[in-house]
Amino acid sequence: MLHLDAVSKQFGGLPALSDVTFRVPQGQITALIGPNGAGKSTLINCITGVLTPTCGSISLANGTNSQEISTLPSHAISRLGVARTFQNLKLFERLSVLDNVLAGLNNEAGSSLIMALLRLPYLRHRERQLKLRALEALDRFGLADKADWPAGVMAYGDKKRLELARATVSQPQLILLDEPVAGLNATETLAVEQQLRRLRQEGQTLLLVEHDMELVMGLADQVVVLDSGCVIACGTPDEVQKNPRVLEAYLGSMEATA
Repeated sequence: MLHLDAVSKQFGGLPALSDVTFRVPQGQITALIGPNGAGKSTLINCITGVLTPTCGSISLANGTNSQEISTLPSHAISRLGVARTFQNLKLFERLSVLDNVLAGLNNEAGSSLIMALLRLPYLRHRERQLKLRALEALDRFGLADKADWPAGVMAYGDKKRLELARATVSQPQLILLDEPVAGLNATETLAVEQQLRRLRQEGQTLLLVEHDMELVMGLADQVVVLDSGCVIACGTPDEVQKNPRVLEAYLGSMEATA
């Protein structure tokens, strides 16, 4: 689904990413892990067009076709079927919960200014369809009863689920999740884990950035480990947990922790 080849990113000559290469298989959950400052969020921002890589290639596969996306702006990448959540919540807090999810369907609205002013029957029908899809997404994440609430008054856990609802409502090819359970309690984390498992069962491809190792190792099909902007390991959760370089990156020198 997603191919990264020798992706590097520098800020003022200092490397944040160095020759990052890995694949995200279709229909699986790939976890991207690493210590703080390893470059995980920088990589997510490069994939989604928030940042442009200094060099390297990022391509998105669609069937037998593959498109280079590393130089595209964010809105163009979104239209190709890539959605994301954010490490720090990015909600429209004064808008309703329903309107926040409808924002995730902006690429499908397809109305011109003239059509909006004339309120043609086609446009009204289209708006009803999009609203129904948004309500279905809210129901999936247990938020349908809060559809009319201002997003800003919701509890933190509900806001996290609202971001997931917005990211999934357009049924994108690829969803990038930046720490989806950060700040959640055990019950809320379990609920999110169950929802991510269901998305995988439905054939969704996910790239997950997360510090909760229990969640990662129990959920991911593939784990990619970054340290100081470099990939130091890639494999199954069991393989990664036994990798000496991964243990050293997280725990310091193995001799010191023996």
